[in-house]
Amino acid sequence: MTVSPPDRSLVRLLAGWLPAQRWFGGKDGPIDDLSIGTVTELLPGDPALHHLILDVLQDGVTDHYQLLLGVRSDLPDRLRPTLIGRLAGDRGFDGHVYDAAHDAELTRPLLAHLADETAAGPVRFRRAPGTGLRTDLDGVPTTAEQSNTSLVFGDAYILKLFRRLSPGVNPDLEVNLALSRQGCEHVPVVHGWVELEPDKAGDDPVTLALLSEFLRSATDGWQLALTSVRDWFAQPATAAPTTAGAGDAGGDFAAEAERLGAATAAVHRDLAAAFGVSQTPAARVRDVVFGMHRQLDEVGAVVPELRPYSHAIREAFDRLAAQAEPLTYQRVHGDYHLGQVMRTDTGWTVLDFEGEPARPPAERRAPAHPLRDVAGMLRSFEYAARFLLARDGDVPPDAAETLELRARAWAERNRAAFCAGYAAAGGPDPAEHEALLRAFELDKAVYEIRYEARNRPSWLPVPLRSLAHLAD
Repeated sequence: MTVSPPDRSLVRLLAGWLPAQRWFGGKDGPIDDLSIGTVTELLPGDPALHHLILDVLQDGVTDHYQLLLGVRSDLPDRLRPTLIGRLAGDRGFDGHVYDAAHDAELTRPLLAHLADETAAGPVRFRRAPGTGLRTDLDGVPTTAEQSNTSLVFGDAYILKLFRRLSPGVNPDLEVNLALSRQGCEHVPVVHGWVELEPDKAGDDPVTLALLSEFLRSATDGWQLALTSVRDWFAQPATAAPTTAGAGDAGGDFAAEAERLGAATAAVHRDLAAAFGVSQTPAARVRDVVFGMHRQLDEVGAVVPELRPYSHAIREAFDRLAAQAEPLTYQRVHGDYHLGQVMRTDTGWTVLDFEGEPARPPAERRAPAHPLRDVAGMLRSFEYAARFLLARDGDVPPDAAETLELRARAWAERNRAAFCAGYAAAGGPDPAEHEALLRAFELDKAVYEIRYEARNRPSWLPVPLRSLAHLAD
C-alpha cells in the first residue's frame, strides 16, 4: 500500500475535505477562505480528541462550522473513510487526523464531560437540572440524511452536533427546554447540551450540541410514509387511481397522518403557552409576501427549472397580499416535515426545532402563523409520494404516468387526513385559510428547490415534480 507523505497544513486539508461533507451548506460555490477560529483539547494522548471551530468565507459571508478532530499515530481500517489527511506537526498535530464523530473511543468521553459539567477552554458542557447521566456508552453516528450529525449512545441518549453554527442559543435547545417545562408529551426529554462561550460580554453562548432522550422504539415518519407509498405503487392496476383506492392498500398511512395532525396542534398549543402569541397587522403579512417574491426571484435566477412555474406562484403570493388581514403569530417548528417526527409506542414525537438551515438565525426564531408548519408537512407528503419516482428515473413513460396519478392520490388522501386531525384538535382549520396555506406551501416548495440545488442536487426532481402539480 502506498502511503502519501504528511501534509504540513491542516487548513489546506480541511479546505479539500469540507465540501464533500453532507452537512456542509456551501456546496454551490467555492471556498474563498478557511481559517481555524478555536482549537480546544478535549482528550489528550493517542488517540486525542480536539474541538475545532472553522471559519469559512464564501461569497463575502463567513459561516462557522464545528468539527470533532481525532488524531492517531496509526489509523484503524474502520476509520479510513473518515480520514482527512496526515499532518507533520502543524498546530501540534502529528499523525492521522480524521472526523472523530465516527470514532466510538472518542465519543464516549463526551458523556463524561456532560455528566461532570466540564469546562474546557471556551467549550462548556451543561447537564439538565436533576438529570443523572450514564457515562459507559459509545456514541455511534446515525445514517440519516441530515444537516447535522447525530450520535446514538446505546438505547439511552442521542447527541445532535450542530455542524453549521448559529449565533446564540440554538432554537432546538431553547424550544425543547420550554416545551418540557410546559409538560408537552410530544417532545423528547432534554438531558444536557454543549455551548461555546461568546466572544463579547453580554452575548448569549453559542449552542454546539444537544443531548436528548433516545426514542428506542420509534420509527421515522418518513420511512413509514415511504413504506405506505411503496405498497400503494405495488397494487395491481385496475382503474384510474383515486384517493379512496389509496386507502385500500395494505400500508395505508391516513390514520397515522390524522394522528400526526392532532399531535401537531397540541405542540402548537404548548408553543403558544410557552412563548405567547401576538397579533400581526395586515401590513406585516404583505411584507411577508414581499419576502416570498424575493426568494422566488433569487432561486429562479440560479435554478432555471423553476422558471416555468414562476407566474402561477406569483399569482398565489399576490392573492394572499390582496386578501391580507391581521393574523395571530406564535413560535412554530419552522422546518416541519416527515423526517422531523417519530412514531413511538405511545404516539407521535416532534424533533428538531432549529428551523430551516438555509434561513438566517433571526428568521428561524421569528414568530409565524402555525399554518406555516402545516404547509411544511403537506409538502412532505408530496415529497414522499414522488420520492420513489424521482429515484427510479428509468421508469417507462406509460408506467410513470400511472405512478404519478397514484402519487397524487396518495398525497391527497394523507394531506386531507392530516388537516382533518389538525383542525379537530384545535388548530386553525386549513380549509378556512386557503390563500394563506397555498402561499406558504408554494413558498416552501421554492425553498426546497434552493436547498436541494445547493445540498442534494440528485433530489432536485422531487420538489420539481410536485410543483408541476401544485402550481397547476
